[in-house]
Amino acid sequence: MICRIWRGWTTPKNADRYEAVVTGKVIPGIEARKITGFRRIELMRRDCGDEIEFATIMWFDSVDAIRNFMGEDYEVAHVPQAAQNILKRFDERSVHYEILDQREQT
Repeated sequence: MICRIWRGWTTPKNADRYEAVVTGKVIPGIEARKITGFRRIELMRRDCGDEIEFATIMWFDSVDAIRNFMGEDYEVAHVPQAAQNILKRFDERSVHYEILDQREQT
């Protein structure tokens, strides 16, 4: 399992708008592609005072599955123009971690 992490920052004024774009357009657009090996996506939000940080974590079966999503240069961030227009700044590249140990709790 591979975890793909990306972050972006916006103003408090634009935070709700950005969240709406991601949950209403970006994530459904990714899901509609039915990418083989894509397991789930999580969107997180954190208040940093003068800006709001968003993070996405995507879970894939393998690096090949991420390549199916992004192409050969799979570390490039997936930030559609509608999202870029609202963000102050964002990671231009995503980071990837191989999951070594995962323990579900009951």
